Amino acid sequence: MSLDWVYYAISWILLTWHSAWDAIGVSVDAVIGTNWSWILAIIFLVVTVRVILFPVFVKQIKSQRAMQALQPKVKELQEKHKGDRETLQKEMMELYRKEKANPLMGCLPMFLQIPVFLGLFHTLRRLDPGKTQKTLYGWTVEQFDSAANAKLFSAPIAGKFGSTADELARLGASGHTVKIVAGILVAIMIATTYMTSRQMILKTGWAEDPQQRMVQRLMLYGIPVSLLVSGSIFPIGVIIYWVTNNLFTLGQQQWVLRKFPPLVTAKPNATGRTAQPAKTGGLLGRKAAPAPAKPQVTTPKVAGPKPGAKPVNPKKTRPVKRQG
Repeated sequence: MSLDWVYYAISWILLTWHSAWDAIGVSVDAVIGTNWSWILAIIFLVVTVRVILFPVFVKQIKSQRAMQALQPKVKELQEKHKGDRETLQKEMMELYRKEKANPLMGCLPMFLQIPVFLGLFHTLRRLDPGKTQKTLYGWTVEQFDSAANAKLFSAPIAGKFGSTADELARLGASGHTVKIVAGILVAIMIATTYMTSRQMILKTGWAEDPQQRMVQRLMLYGIPVSLLVSGSIFPIGVIIYWVTNNLFTLGQQQWVLRKFPPLVTAKPNATGRTAQPAKTGGLLGRKAAPAPAKPQVTTPKVAGPKPGAKPVNPKKTRPVKRQG
């Protein structure tokens, strides 16, 4: 399947934003070793894609809420069909269908961004001054040469951590500079990727379904670890896109999770009664439960006799016997 339509779309958005920043007056020449018009074009490529995908992101949040609400029923099915994996899967799929919950919706925004990532990766990888076909996907020769010479802190956006000596020579770049800038960006990319997954899991909780939990662990640990290797082949411009996308996701998730807070399900305690959710605050976000007040034992006060009153129930005294 040809992805030319993706390359044309990504190139059009990128070139449109570059032209917009150029028209506003952002310098085309390098300032602090950086061609900001191209860096801003990549950043606002992220903004454009995320605005388009915002309705999908809202559906993702709603689907996660539905999956969270179904966790007690999922746990019941797991107990009921323990040891019968095939029946369990059928019952769970029927439950999801009946309740209109889609387990795959949580990964949909990421899947939809894969073509964008591939398109930008292909587009920036072509930015080699030695290329002869510079006018593909709607580019002009002038735009191609400008992007090929664009830099971030003196490191070309088409360069990567694993660039060969020949590639660096054609880009007119220093290998040490490229490795330092790319290495810092890869570290930021890994950290922000982990933070976005951790933020969502902490807000929605770990899934009871083993498959969902496996997906969560993959998102939390697997993808950041894989970036240690794949990050070395990403052009610096692609890493800028990835980091910007992660930061956008962190802010967007924070806004949505505050506007639509996750469900809080009360779990039964050992006595069979439903425990109320703990209030937040205090050490580690939770206040210690106050100790029950001890009942005060009070002794009834006895009123003394009034002056001149006869004693109540006086004790009988025996007469004293006289001796003799």
